[in-house]
Amino acid sequence: MAVILLVPQGRKAAAVVVVVVVVVVVVVVVVAVVAVFVVVVVAVIIAIVIVVVTVVLAVVVVVVVVVVVVLVVVVIAIVLIIVIAMTVRPSFLR
Repeated sequence: MAVILLVPQGRKAAAVVVVVVVVVVVVVVVVAVVAVFVVVVVAVIIAIVIVVVTVVLAVVVVVVVVVVVVLVVVVIAIVLIIVIAMTVRPSFLR
């Protein structure tokens, strides 16, 4: 409204109003496109981070499980060796 009051009436005023409206529409469209682009890029980055974190956690879980299984097997083997050594006497001690 203020723009219309400041410019002279007539064709010049209509041209100024049209230019102002076109500029405002172009700016709004450009801002909307940039906003959508930024949202899409941020969403893709977040998705990539989630996938990477999930894969890293899965690898960590697998490594921990493997280490625990290996330790259990080693402990069982040591216990069996000790039990066998205590129960079976060598021939030179008989």
